Amino acid sequence: MTPVLRGVVDPTSAPGSAAPLLVLGPSLGTTADTWSAAAERLSARYRVLRWDLPGHGASPAAAGPFSVADLARGVLALVDSLGDRRFTYAGVSLGGAVGIELALMVGPDRLDGLAVISSDARIGEPDAWRERAAQVRRQGTAGMVAGSGRRWFSPSFPTRDPDAVGIALADLLDVDDESYALCCEALADFDRRDDLDLLDVPAVVVAADSDPVVTAADGEALAAAIPGAVALVLADTGHQAQLERPDAVAAAVLDHLPQTGDRYGAGLAVRGAVLGEDYVEASFAAITPETADFQRFITETAWGSVWTRPGLDRRMRSAVTISSLVTGGHWHELELHLRAGLTNGLSREELAEILLHTSIYAGVPAANTAFGRLKRVLAEHDDTDET
Repeated sequence: MTPVLRGVVDPTSAPGSAAPLLVLGPSLGTTADTWSAAAERLSARYRVLRWDLPGHGASPAAAGPFSVADLARGVLALVDSLGDRRFTYAGVSLGGAVGIELALMVGPDRLDGLAVISSDARIGEPDAWRERAAQVRRQGTAGMVAGSGRRWFSPSFPTRDPDAVGIALADLLDVDDESYALCCEALADFDRRDDLDLLDVPAVVVAADSDPVVTAADGEALAAAIPGAVALVLADTGHQAQLERPDAVAAAVLDHLPQTGDRYGAGLAVRGAVLGEDYVEASFAAITPETADFQRFITETAWGSVWTRPGLDRRMRSAVTISSLVTGGHWHELELHLRAGLTNGLSREELAEILLHTSIYAGVPAANTAFGRLKRVLAEHDDTDET
């Protein structure tokens, strides 16, 4: 059964604006308010929608059992109600599981980016979730407060921000008991570990070093299983990373996911990161009325549509680009991308190996010229390192 979900568009981002949509999903037992500080930072770029789980915050109690996939369908219905099609998604814990489900359900047809925070393709053990569902039906959410206090926060956070801890735990008391239990049962049945290689959207996985629910090692393993995903681990942070470290969580979204609908902005960011901001600024300074459209085309198409795809990491994209440029004899571009290869983590030895391999297919004369260009680039690189 698809539950009815309610959400709130962050007051700092106008619903009628042309800004792209970012949807923020919550952790079990919490409300959309735990996202407030991070949402304020994210609203500089996005129109931010925070939604609540069934029986939590603004959402009505569940009318019957539901799955994580049903929650994902509820999120899509909420997005549709706003008149939006494309969006970026970030979710914590159960909200992150919903994000994985969304990415598998609609993929790049609707989703421009995914941030999975303190979450995994399976969270905990099914029997433990069923036991918790039974416990909350006996004791109510009041019986969850002590355990949640231990699981949710790093050891230092109650001292750093006791008010935030108190508010979050007080909100837990207001959660509908049966809806909480049904969320537990949805998590018991959720397991997408075998499907992660099918994810085809830019993704960042944020884990926390003091999270006993989804450990830092769990987060890194999840990122490794998602093609092209970036892994980040936050220090001195617990399970509710969006509450403890709103700046870091907002930065993870802003720095590692393309802006929905803004291929130019995403391409500009990647182009600067790969080729260097100085090179990009010089290229833009040289733009004339005749070349302006071409420069925008390169930024949007090559850098914003291809280099941002999750299927290959930047090291691999550099290797493929270098080989293609040698084959085409594009020597000026080759020097540029040899430097970019170093920036993207290719070693001197790997660059030489790429050129040696290319010589078999592109021809020895082309590879001979390419090795000469590599020698010049590495000499410049060495001179830069010494200064």
